[in-house]
Amino acid sequence: MSTLRFKAISETFNRKPVEVNEPKRRSEIFGSNVFNEAAMRQYLTKTSYNSVMDAIENGAKIDRNIADHISTGMKEWAISKGATHYTHWFQPLTGSTAEKHDAFFETTGGGQAIEKFGGGQLVQQEPDASSFPNGGIRNTFEARGYTAWDPTSPAFIYGTTLCIPTVFVAYTGEALDNKTPLLRALQSVDQAATAVAKYFDKSVSKVNATLGWEQEYFLIDKALAASRPDLMLAGRTLLGHASAKGQQLDDHYFGSIPTRVLNYMRDLENECMLLGVPVKTRHNEVAPNQFELAPIFEEANLAVDHNSLLMDVMDKVADRHHFKVLFHEKPFAGINGSGKHNNWSLSTNTGVNLLSPGSTPMKNLQFLTFFINTIKAVHEYEELIRAAIASASNDHRLGANEAPPAIISVFIGSQLTAVLDELEKVTDGKLSPQEKTDLKLNVVGKIPEILLDNTDRNRTSPFAFTGNKFELRAVGSISNCAQPMTVLNAIVARQLMDFKEEVDKLIKGKKMKKDDAIFNVLREYIKESKNIRFEGDGYGEAWEKEAKKRGLSNNKTTPEALKAQVAKKNIKLYEDLEIMTKVEIEARHEIQVDEYAMRIQIEGRVLGDVARNHVIPTAIRYQNLLIENVQGLKSIYGNDFKKVAGEQMQLIESISDHIAHINQGITDMIEARKKANKIDNSEKRAFEYCNKVKPYFEEIRYHCDKLELLVDDEIWPLTKYRELLFTR
Repeated sequence: MSTLRFKAISETFNRKPVEVNEPKRRSEIFGSNVFNEAAMRQYLTKTSYNSVMDAIENGAKIDRNIADHISTGMKEWAISKGATHYTHWFQPLTGSTAEKHDAFFETTGGGQAIEKFGGGQLVQQEPDASSFPNGGIRNTFEARGYTAWDPTSPAFIYGTTLCIPTVFVAYTGEALDNKTPLLRALQSVDQAATAVAKYFDKSVSKVNATLGWEQEYFLIDKALAASRPDLMLAGRTLLGHASAKGQQLDDHYFGSIPTRVLNYMRDLENECMLLGVPVKTRHNEVAPNQFELAPIFEEANLAVDHNSLLMDVMDKVADRHHFKVLFHEKPFAGINGSGKHNNWSLSTNTGVNLLSPGSTPMKNLQFLTFFINTIKAVHEYEELIRAAIASASNDHRLGANEAPPAIISVFIGSQLTAVLDELEKVTDGKLSPQEKTDLKLNVVGKIPEILLDNTDRNRTSPFAFTGNKFELRAVGSISNCAQPMTVLNAIVARQLMDFKEEVDKLIKGKKMKKDDAIFNVLREYIKESKNIRFEGDGYGEAWEKEAKKRGLSNNKTTPEALKAQVAKKNIKLYEDLEIMTKVEIEARHEIQVDEYAMRIQIEGRVLGDVARNHVIPTAIRYQNLLIENVQGLKSIYGNDFKKVAGEQMQLIESISDHIAHINQGITDMIEARKKANKIDNSEKRAFEYCNKVKPYFEEIRYHCDKLELLVDDEIWPLTKYRELLFTR
């Protein structure tokens, strides 16, 4: 095994940067492999084009006859681009994407063939759904599932395949994917936000949720990654002593990008341009061999699709450059993990960002309305947000090395806090002309200059306002953005509906003017949601105690956090908004707790295998060398040998002690796993794995890592942290 380690290191040292050919102007190739508006205008009839645009902009249904015309145009465009196959590209509840390729090719008899792709094949397919997670929605022998075309996310060509973004539902109609609930949530927030936006501008007819994700990741040479069974099977290192040099000097952050990595990024960005993924930013992150890329904001559904596509493309491009991409939130202990910050806002069809301050007090009242309602929504549903970012891998990241804690709070900065404090003092009832003038000029009217100079930033806040958007920082790097985006848009939709109902009641029942009604309702929301706002450091016992006083949840583990999914309040939220049924919600909960237990089970098996089959035999081998040395010294020095062999004998004893602890730990862990596996209830089994199996990991790791420091480096089998993090 040590031979494999040194061979991998040697292979890495001898790598040459892969040459990349870039276009002179990226704008020239952007979206050239996407069936976008320009392609549709060229390949579709006017009627077909208008039908697709009506579906995208207004949610109108596409007639099946029109679908035949669209499919013909799409096929001709795809073939002109070199495509030979098509697939319905969907996002099952595995967290990744799925596809089944079918050729355009069909025989016509007499030894002849044609390229065929009809409207039925575009609009709907029937993939075998038996092996996808379903949470008990249907029996596994009932394999039927349906994919249905989502025209709001354009088809694209990857390789030689036309990929058609679709939803994925069961034969009985329940959603089996991440896209369907997201689309429903986006429709809800559109309707709710449009209704409230009309208070300020009657011409608003649509509101889009926008998303800009920031994808963090590690890049490790694929030979080094292949030498670590834990990285390959679990996505993270289950053992390994910290490197003497890590991130403590902050010399990697925003530093010069290594040449091999830069070429990988350039190649990746070329692929993104072709696929219409508007990536714009790239840089080194804090930890060694950690990087980030970020796009321009897009409509949320399209942004989610693009992030899912990007992760697949990143893997494929990495292979060309002899890299392995690590999306796990915490692949290495003791240094920064990776997140996927979700920057969210609301934008009207009139081009206004509802979370951006304006040039007039009226525009700022609109900003405050959506700003305060979002804070109130997070306060009401903070446990549901925590559940949306919960996973076995993200548990390692939350609350460690600058990552947000498991306690959900909102950071808005000291200056906006002062604005809300002023608004909290608004008179109950109708405002006097003087009060209204003072409020608008001295508080609301000054918001733009406050934000212009507002440089507050809190890297530990899970949910922070950053000038014209909210940033959900707690999302894990491996996660599909759909789930947190479904939750965030759903809770804001619910909150805006409640807000409008209360304001209308004051206007109609109390005969208040619109501004008075809005100010009065916002004042109450500021008071009611004050506990969720936190400006301090999110680490340590002090904040945990304070959060408990405020009534905020602190669900540190995934099984704890996921319970919120099936709470009555949250089931009602989804059912009232028609985003998910109780059956769909419970199925998702069942899938996630099952997945949690399986991931811990896999990690336990890998750890036991590596510790017993790699670490212990190597330690014994080194111990035998020490024993030979001691015996040799004894033959030379006789009874006085202990004077010169004392250190060696102490090492022999230490190695035996660590081996004993590892063996016992693995034996106890296996027994705990057996006990957990006998539990039929998925949620109880997840808790058992969390509380009874997982704790053995650190104990076993501790002793393995101690052996790494004791055993001769020349025979240690596992590639070390210093090699994984600093070999480029």
